[in-house]
Amino acid sequence: MSVFTRVVLFTDSDGRARFRQEPLPLAQGTPQSMLSELFASGGYQLRHSPVGFRSSFHCTTHPQWVFILGGQMEIGLQGGISRVFGPGQHFFSADLLPEGATFDPQVHGHWSRQVGPDPLATLFVRAA
Repeated sequence: MSVFTRVVLFTDSDGRARFRQEPLPLAQGTPQSMLSELFASGGYQLRHSPVGFRSSFHCTTHPQWVFILGGQMEIGLQGGISRVFGPGQHFFSADLLPEGATFDPQVHGHWSRQVGPDPLATLFVRAA
């Protein structure tokens, strides 16, 4: 059976954002076109971020897939860890603010920024 590796940005038990990888089985379709199960979605948005864009620390408000269509996106976590995603790459953003917590930019969330010479084009697909 084929597998798709989903990169997940999530909130760990200590309230900090982390990355992990999860296998998604591709058990449907044909040998020439293996498919995952059908996932529900709650709509999508396209975003253009100019050269030089950088956000402050924030949490994801709704779990969503993030697909990089053009340019490069860097995601930074507390403690100086970061990861760069380029065209054709993805991650599933699910680093929600822990229930009952008040947002603290020294603990919670991630930042994002455009890197490289090209503007950033992204597709956000909200999980249902």
